[in-house]
Amino acid sequence: DRVARLVPSMPASFGTMTIDAALKEGADLKQVYQTDPAIAKLIDTARELEGVARHASTHAAGVVIAPEPLANIVPLQRPSSGNEDALPTTQFAMGDVAELGLLKMDFLGLTNLTILAAACKVIKASQDVEISLQDLPDGDEKVAQMLSRGETFGVFQLESAGMRRYVQELKPNHIKDLAAMVALYRPGPMQHIPTYINAKHGREKVRYPHPDLGDILDETYGVIVYQDQVMLIAQKFAGYTLGEADVMRKAMGKKIRSIMKEQEQKFLAGAAQKGYSEADAQAIFDLILPFAGYAFNKAHSVSYGIIAYQTAYLKANFPEEYMTAVMMMAGTHERIAEAYGECVRLRIAVLKPDINASETNFSLQTGDDGEKAIRYGLACVKNVGEGSCEGIVAARRDGGPFKSLDDFFERVDGKFLNKRGLECLVKAGAFDAFAERASLLASLDRLVTFAQNAQRQKEAGQTSLFDLLDEDEPAVQGPQLEDVPEATKQQRLTWEKELLGIYLSEHPFAGASEELSALLDCNLVALTAEFAGGDVIIGGVVTGIRTLMTKDGRSFIAATLEDRTGSVEVTVWPETLEATRDLWVDGQVLVISARVKQRDDRLSVAVNRAAPYSDDSPFDPSSVLPDLSAPQTPNYQRYGKGRRKSGGRPNGGTQSNGDNGATGSGNGKAPPPTQLKIVIDETDDPDGDAERMRALIAAVRESSGTQTAHLSVRQRDGKEVALELPAVSPSPELTRRLSEIIGPWGAVYG
Repeated sequence: DRVARLVPSMPASFGTMTIDAALKEGADLKQVYQTDPAIAKLIDTARELEGVARHASTHAAGVVIAPEPLANIVPLQRPSSGNEDALPTTQFAMGDVAELGLLKMDFLGLTNLTILAAACKVIKASQDVEISLQDLPDGDEKVAQMLSRGETFGVFQLESAGMRRYVQELKPNHIKDLAAMVALYRPGPMQHIPTYINAKHGREKVRYPHPDLGDILDETYGVIVYQDQVMLIAQKFAGYTLGEADVMRKAMGKKIRSIMKEQEQKFLAGAAQKGYSEADAQAIFDLILPFAGYAFNKAHSVSYGIIAYQTAYLKANFPEEYMTAVMMMAGTHERIAEAYGECVRLRIAVLKPDINASETNFSLQTGDDGEKAIRYGLACVKNVGEGSCEGIVAARRDGGPFKSLDDFFERVDGKFLNKRGLECLVKAGAFDAFAERASLLASLDRLVTFAQNAQRQKEAGQTSLFDLLDEDEPAVQGPQLEDVPEATKQQRLTWEKELLGIYLSEHPFAGASEELSALLDCNLVALTAEFAGGDVIIGGVVTGIRTLMTKDGRSFIAATLEDRTGSVEVTVWPETLEATRDLWVDGQVLVISARVKQRDDRLSVAVNRAAPYSDDSPFDPSSVLPDLSAPQTPNYQRYGKGRRKSGGRPNGGTQSNGDNGATGSGNGKAPPPTQLKIVIDETDDPDGDAERMRALIAAVRESSGTQTAHLSVRQRDGKEVALELPAVSPSPELTRRLSEIIGPWGAVYG
């Protein structure tokens, strides 16, 4: 592993990474190769194997079609999975199969299609409404509003951070907009997304590469979006047939230089024959070149756009039913946790598993008050088999709800009751209606034995007096439960996280989230690309830690921080780790300040400072506020959507703690304040700025007193305007209101 880390990610010159290239480009690798005989032997041996096929892989969705048995045309082999009943695969690679003239088809299985089908069934059961996905109205207002807010969780193709950001800017209101965005969000065309968005909203004039291409590019605002448009341009501008245009497109896509050169000459010649200048022809050819290799064909894009719209429509109009379907098809506890975070944001209740209420999978239930809630499925509890859960649910349906533990263990067939599965159901809270979790766990052996004995009696045909009298009581009284101390709150939460993938009954960060609302920049689900380039204060509970090594051999960690809305992975580099090492343990509730950066389509969050939070003592904000001598870029704006141009946290100071008057020294004492200093930054959202200013002035006027108040407005051009405000009376309420308006560091008493 140490040697592998020394291999450069890419050589300086463009090309495929090889061992020789790595030795040439990686000075550290070259040094150990020249000085360590064992490493030299390792690398020389690897060089001998370089280029050899490592294994036989199988295409995820590729199917080969032939007019006669494939064995007559191409050599076949058993699949690498070793499953004797699985379909054979070709020994030839996909390129060779195509050269033989065989038809290759990709049959893609999309989980989203299953989610859509499940959602329609849930809607029918819940509201008695039949949904025809093919007949959904295009241009639904709820869909447009939801997507313009960037609420794309569970929406096909639109979930990534980068796509979500563009969708917010695009504000799509029709399927054609979604189809175009799906096509544009690819390496080649991506640079044209801003042009497409600005032209759609009239911020830019639609410009065509050439006036004669207007009819081809009109629907996409002058931007080449689809492969079909590339082919139509070649047909119209250079006289290609559509067949010839497709040959050109394939050559461009595969970057076959010799054929591309031939096609370029053919395109220029054809354009000249149609009366276009060489300069115009060359410009058009250069324009279509990157699109040909990456663009989707229109049919593909529209198909994806339709599915994206269908998922968005059901989520916007039937949120409880749709999120139930998403959780039903989640597949992993990580995805369940993400979906649960979205349910929290949507204020959809998710209920713990219950042997008298849960189905095998997630289900939607309506309470007596008419409120809908998603019920956790029994089989969705980790280590609980689906067959066992089906047996439990079947027994409940046949005989009605279980009335007691004895009733449960007598009625459910013993073959469905294995100790491990029952233990997990108990820990997850599925039996809370009948017994306390710790007591039930301590008694589980005796309960399972009781169930087995009851089953043997049934199999032996021993009918009890209760059976003969048709009584409701169980035939045999079960064992008494062990008298043990109740499970602690922390133990219950730990079990829930382990077995459900989420903290369901209560989140460890719930108290901190409420107490520190004025200090925290955002919930974790809201930590998006908007924060890139600046520092944020966030918090959560540590739910996972990985120890890694830098190239120079120093330890750092990647930790998962989770609040009720979602999770984020943060990096703790060696310098910060040295000062905070004891804090990074599973279950620890932390508040951190971190620098956010964007890398490609994901965020990196590097911890600057970290401090533990406890419900038992007040939290000192100065423990995580950033080093004010370093430039900072605050991000959080409660009013409007504007962004500050630059600059540090207002005042270069810390938040006043209105509750206890504690200063940054942490001694709990502070000199009486003599004045209030407020700094507010101008953003690129004038309406939001005006709203903030009105709210600020109202807060000051409602807290009139004798202490002077100064306001400094930092304009986007860097200039500051100083204003005098009405005198105020410092109070926790004023501090809270100012924090909500301008952030926790925008006002300081001095």
